[in-house]
Amino acid sequence: MIKAKYIHTNFITNDWRALAAFYQNLFGCVPVPPERDYCSTDLDALTGLVNAHLTGMHLRLPGYDDAGPTLEIFSYDQTEQRNPTAINRLGLGHIAFLVDDVAKAYEAVLAAGGHAIGETVTLITATGTKLCVCYVTDPEGNVIELQSMTSSTT
Repeated sequence: MIKAKYIHTNFITNDWRALAAFYQNLFGCVPVPPERDYCSTDLDALTGLVNAHLTGMHLRLPGYDDAGPTLEIFSYDQTEQRNPTAINRLGLGHIAFLVDDVAKAYEAVLAAGGHAIGETVTLITATGTKLCVCYVTDPEGNVIELQSMTSSTT
C-alpha cells in the first residue's frame, strides 16, 4: 500500500473565477493563495498538450483547518467538450456537502445557476440513521450531493 493523503479534487471550467465564486458563496469554500498561472514546456510535458496554459485557484473545503483538502478549479485556454451530465456516468460521480437543511441548500444552488437532478429523498441506513439527500449540479454541470443526517432517536 502507498502511504497517501488526499489533497484535492480538480474541476476544469471555461471560467474558473465564476465557478470558484459559486463554491465560495454557496458553501463557504476559502481561497488558498496563490492563484495559479502556468504556461511552460514542463506543463506541456505534464499534460501531453502543446502550448498548454492554465489559470485558476484552490479553494479549501468547508469544515477543515488550513491543511484541509481543496477544490482545484482551473481553466485551460483550449478545452475539450464534456459529455452530458449523468448521475451514473463512469468516472468521478459527485462531490458531497453535509448541510443543515437540504431543501434550503437545494434552492440556493438552483438560484445560483445550478440544476436539479432527480428528487430529494430520505433514505434509512441499516443503523436507522435518516439520510435526507438530493443531487444537483453546479453551473458547469458537475454533480453535487447535498445531504443531512439525523439519528433514529431524533
